[in-house]
Amino acid sequence: MTGVTTDGRRYGGQDAGQRQAERRARLLAAGLELFGTEGYAASSVKQVCAEAGLTQRYFYESFTEREQLLRAVFDEQAALVRAAVETAVAAAGEQVESRIRAGLTALIDTMSADRRRARVMVIEIVGVSPELEARRREVLHAFVRYIAALVPEEAETPAPHQLETGVMVLVGGVNEVLVDQTLGYRSATTPELVDIITALFMGGLRALGTRSR
Repeated sequence: MTGVTTDGRRYGGQDAGQRQAERRARLLAAGLELFGTEGYAASSVKQVCAEAGLTQRYFYESFTEREQLLRAVFDEQAALVRAAVETAVAAAGEQVESRIRAGLTALIDTMSADRRRARVMVIEIVGVSPELEARRREVLHAFVRYIAALVPEEAETPAPHQLETGVMVLVGGVNEVLVDQTLGYRSATTPELVDIITALFMGGLRALGTRSR
């Protein structure tokens, strides 16, 4: 039989910390649903709590404000996407083009798999506050450094600062394609997008490599 023990710390087989973690997970799921469908500006704390099936006091148990929840949802989804990309790249072998293709495929497929995820990551997070913009740039720059590190340091590769700038252009372009896809302005298959972006990346890599050394 489950319930509250004599010290009141367990209920339903969970201690207080486990119950709080479960409530936080429900708020994150509600945030993804509302921010990814109705939009951040149109979603109040009250609506998030209703979606999560919790009272507002439990919202403030985990988050100080709605913006903090948006950051937590963004961080959770960004970590999921990064993990998918890293797993795909690790299985792609050592060839740069194969790694880029694998990473792009994982990135686009993971973003496209859940329209709410894409909307939060490339639309709703933008322009909310200086703090969230700084966090978005931090995640972006970390991803740029990760992609740049996939290119081995060889005589025909660009200088490091040129390589990271080139990768930033690539990542920025992919971001804009994902915005268009999310808003329904254009639609392309993952293989089509991967072919185009990989060709641009590899061509730029070769061109910069011959000029920078």
